Amino acid sequence: MVSSPSLDRPAVLQELYRGLRHGQQAMADWTGGPLAVSAVPGSGKSTGMAAAAAFTIAQQRLHGRRQLILVTFTRSAAANLKAKVRSHLQQLSLPQTSFVTYTLHGLALTIASRNPELSNLNLETLTLVSPSQSHRLMRQSVERWITHHPELYQHLIEGRQFDGEETERLRRQSVLRTDVLPTLAHTAIREAKSSGLLPEVLAELATSLHRIDTDGGTDYPVLTLAAGLYQQYQDGLQQRGFIDYDDMILAALRALADPETRRFWQSRVFAVFEDEAQDSSPLQTQLLEQLAAAPQHPDQNLNLIRVGDPNQAINSTFTPADPVYFNQFCDRCQGQGRLVTMDEAGRSSPIIMAAANFVLGWVNQTVAMQPLPFRPQTIRPVPCGDPQPDANPAPLGEGVTIQTPDTIHDTVAAIAQQILAGTMAPHTYSWAILVREYRQGQFISHHLRQCYGSDLAATGIHLYDVGEQDRQTQVPREMLTLLQFIQRPHSADTLKAALRVLVDRRRIPGQDLDALASAPEQFLYPTPLDPPRTTDAARQAQHLCVSLVRSRFELPPYHLVPFIGLSLGYNQSELATADKLATRLGQQAQAAMGLNTLIQILRDIVDTERFEAVETEDTDDLYTRRGQLTVITMHKAKGLDWDGVFLPFLHQRTLPGELWVPPQAQFLGDFTLAEVARAQIRAHAHGDAAAQPMPNAIAAWHQAQTLKTAEEYRLLYVAMTRAKRFLWLSAARQAPFTWSKPDALQEAPPCPVVPALQRWRQQQPLA
Repeated sequence: MVSSPSLDRPAVLQELYRGLRHGQQAMADWTGGPLAVSAVPGSGKSTGMAAAAAFTIAQQRLHGRRQLILVTFTRSAAANLKAKVRSHLQQLSLPQTSFVTYTLHGLALTIASRNPELSNLNLETLTLVSPSQSHRLMRQSVERWITHHPELYQHLIEGRQFDGEETERLRRQSVLRTDVLPTLAHTAIREAKSSGLLPEVLAELATSLHRIDTDGGTDYPVLTLAAGLYQQYQDGLQQRGFIDYDDMILAALRALADPETRRFWQSRVFAVFEDEAQDSSPLQTQLLEQLAAAPQHPDQNLNLIRVGDPNQAINSTFTPADPVYFNQFCDRCQGQGRLVTMDEAGRSSPIIMAAANFVLGWVNQTVAMQPLPFRPQTIRPVPCGDPQPDANPAPLGEGVTIQTPDTIHDTVAAIAQQILAGTMAPHTYSWAILVREYRQGQFISHHLRQCYGSDLAATGIHLYDVGEQDRQTQVPREMLTLLQFIQRPHSADTLKAALRVLVDRRRIPGQDLDALASAPEQFLYPTPLDPPRTTDAARQAQHLCVSLVRSRFELPPYHLVPFIGLSLGYNQSELATADKLATRLGQQAQAAMGLNTLIQILRDIVDTERFEAVETEDTDDLYTRRGQLTVITMHKAKGLDWDGVFLPFLHQRTLPGELWVPPQAQFLGDFTLAEVARAQIRAHAHGDAAAQPMPNAIAAWHQAQTLKTAEEYRLLYVAMTRAKRFLWLSAARQAPFTWSKPDALQEAPPCPVVPALQRWRQQQPLA
């Protein structure tokens, strides 16, 4: 792009610079080397990164053969960042080819596919495995592992307190095959692969650790089990021509291991800017550092900016991400005077920021763990004259309110009354109820619609349950599960999968599904010699499963889908989605409308695409539009904000909660194999074995609990910082032990931070 003769580029850059906050200006001042940017919520990370990218491109005169690489976590975030940079470059009349934006896996795939002979990744012969395919492959890996390691499998079955009784043996086999071993495989494989550990390396680590585990009071070789499952999974991927997301990173690193190829890529990359760095794994970090190194002196300098907020790391208990890696990068940069803290934020009212700061400090002082749950950094209001419109807005009402209603029903009533009071003109603002688990959202949505639906509508408030919309996209998967059960009702696996769907849909009470599924024929059609079902829950499950089996013989195949929808209690939107799915199945099956054909078509749909649900209402601006009360989980709320946020059900049982061993798996001991493997692999990946030796099984279980506690408090912090003008927190005195049975109330201690936050609030002046 040729610059306009009248364009005063230095003046445009100066104007852009004046519109940045202090931390954002520090990013724009960057000229080379590593730089860590630790940013608080609402500080404008992506805005600062886009501006820094424009300054770097202008000052370094980058072009299509010498580019700036921008990397972020999701495709939507990458698209937003790209749009901001393009806008700046248009104002500066600079070439749009001077930068490229990727997700981490997109960047890895580009490198690997450009060098297939080195990466061993050829997209013409390999396919990215879908979640459904990966799940089936994991289950098949478990079965193959059992075949190859019968002694270890028998050792697990015996566990503790085993008297050899056949019914108990069958039950334990069901637990191991369908729950314990698949969960161990899923957790350990992702942790090991993301840390660059191949199966043989994990097996060597397991050998060195086995003595420690034995000394720790258990002779389960957890990492040996994990390494065996990992090897079976890798063999299955290779046999089917599949790759997973970690394979993309590994393939890119294999390509970059070649010196000539590495120099080629490094010569084309001037620098790498990474957003959401707190969610990166060690393998992803290694890839970025190799690209950011100088071709002539790769060990001396990295042109690398990593931007993130370790206090918003909320994925480490179910993904390989761990904030420890970004914190380590920040500490290294701090030692070199290359750490920037973006602590000015304009999103929230000062009283809301003060509440979030209090929670951060209280948790770090109260929860005894190392490293600290939070990186010590305070959210500060922006100075006067900040360019953000309505920065640090005036609070609504008191700004921050903490309540302790008597019951969960009173909690929902208090939320409704807060909105219906009308003193805050609710239809002119955006509202959200953030819940810890989706069943809480189901309860709130049902109660609000049933008791306050007409009142909310009269006030101009539309209720939007995000979990309800997400459940519609699960319709094909649920249909596939139940049709597979109808086809093979005497399979313990298909029966247990069907029972799990029925529990999730609250058609039957929660119970020990392994005890029901261990002997399918006795469960479905007991004889007079079989012991009778002793609970109403078991009899209810049996009745519903028998009716599903009978439907195969009483209904034509094209009626099975709507029948299953009615059996699962689908609402209007879900029934509409099921009807759309049935039409699709009929079109694809044409004349061959049989049960086998339906299952095959459904499997293809589940494996290869995201079936779009039928929306019965307009959902433009989906989550954050004005005049809407959005019910959404805390995890999904990250990256969003609302004028008013309600945080109900803040109970100790769920926040921070405790790791627990399901009753059906307690025969293995007072820990779960998956969490032990996760903690042991992470201890190795953190690389401080000299200072802290590899934990045995019991110590690893305690470390896993520490990890969960820290993350749950960070999740609360994220939820609080979604609010702009009004934040409402509560912990009812009575709540259910499990939200699958919301009517079974009992005394429920609050999250420990709630009483402390109440005392703090009483000391603050009213807004």
